[in-house]
Amino acid sequence: MHVDAIYAPDLSTRYKLPIFLGRLPAGFPSPADDYIEGKLDLNRKLIKHPAATFFVKVTGNSMLGAGIHNGDLLVVDKSLEAVDGNVIVASLDGELTVKRLYKRDNVLRLLPDNKDYQPIEIQAQQSFEIWGVVTNVIHAL
Repeated sequence: MHVDAIYAPDLSTRYKLPIFLGRLPAGFPSPADDYIEGKLDLNRKLIKHPAATFFVKVTGNSMLGAGIHNGDLLVVDKSLEAVDGNVIVASLDGELTVKRLYKRDNVLRLLPDNKDYQPIEIQAQQSFEIWGVVTNVIHAL
């Protein structure tokens, strides 16, 4: 999975929309006004560290098992320390990619979440940098 575009969040906007909590059946509609719990601003919900957060649009299918699809937007926090098992955005030999980090016993790999793709073992001579940890995925249904 490759990074197609990089975006900075626009934190100047505030859209506080109603949030409905509780059970929401998928059957017949009910009067939802009785269930309004408050207002929700997705900037506040999805972005924990505004100065360290960016969005990336991805292409490819190597992370389908992680719920990341071709064309999705990822919320990436560069202030978080990447640990084994995190989904990360990394630069490998100048190319940005999204993979799951494998970091154990002096072995560093980038793992796809799709059996059709092979893991990438990071070699000492390669240029490698972790850009951030993926915290959320945004995609249309």
